[in-house]
Amino acid sequence: MTLIELASLFEERKSWLVTASDLGKDALHIYFGLALFMLVRLAWRWRGGWVAAWLAVLVMACGGEWLDMTAEFSNAAIQPDAAHWHDIWNTMFWPTALLLVGRWLQPAAQPRADVSGEDAERRLEQA
Repeated sequence: MTLIELASLFEERKSWLVTASDLGKDALHIYFGLALFMLVRLAWRWRGGWVAAWLAVLVMACGGEWLDMTAEFSNAAIQPDAAHWHDIWNTMFWPTALLLVGRWLQPAAQPRADVSGEDAERRLEQA
């Protein structure tokens, strides 16, 4: 499959989603960005997960716009750059907000107390 065929297929699927969901393209950018952010964040729960999720959304947003520009180029219907930046902005806004406040959303790790044999016995006797 060539790049132009891939871009055309991407445009078809996007148009189908807009029609089927009765949502605007801007809303779909927001929903897809949030959905990908949450999926990656849930899959990557250890250190660096917030940044990995944000980077995944950035790659998706830039890749989608690159496919859009390729399809526009093949159809000789090129949009202004501002329209593409607008789509990237819409996709990245909430993931960026979550990245910035993410450290306060995550519960603090509880320090694990190493219990010696004697302390463990005392706790069992007290229970």
